[in-house]
Amino acid sequence: MPLAIETPALLFSATSLILLAYTNRFLTIAQIIRGLKKNYDEKRNRSILLEIRNLNLRLTLIRYMQMFGVLSLFLSVFAMLLLFFKQPFAGIVLFGVSLLSLLVSLGISFWEISISVRALRVHLSDLLEDED
Repeated sequence: MPLAIETPALLFSATSLILLAYTNRFLTIAQIIRGLKKNYDEKRNRSILLEIRNLNLRLTLIRYMQMFGVLSLFLSVFAMLLLFFKQPFAGIVLFGVSLLSLLVSLGISFWEISISVRALRVHLSDLLEDED
């Protein structure tokens, strides 16, 4: 199956937008952690510490999401370079690995989102119990 040099370039816009979204999530969580740390230093509340641990796990996952996203972009560019130098088999293999890397990044993103949703549901459970 021939692979045109433009095909790996299709990942550029998608990967760039995904990395931007990952970075925004990272910055938001970092800001929340800073606020929670300040509250914890003042109140020493155990629930705040649990929230910080949860957010720390999410930061770790976001770091891996970013790493695999950047790896996907890097391999895609490298695949284009190989195709440019008339190395179609190596280019196809690298492009395939690039797609797998993007898939791993998206899978970790799904995991991080599910952790976030669970944490929000725990937060909201207090409100729902008060209604009963």
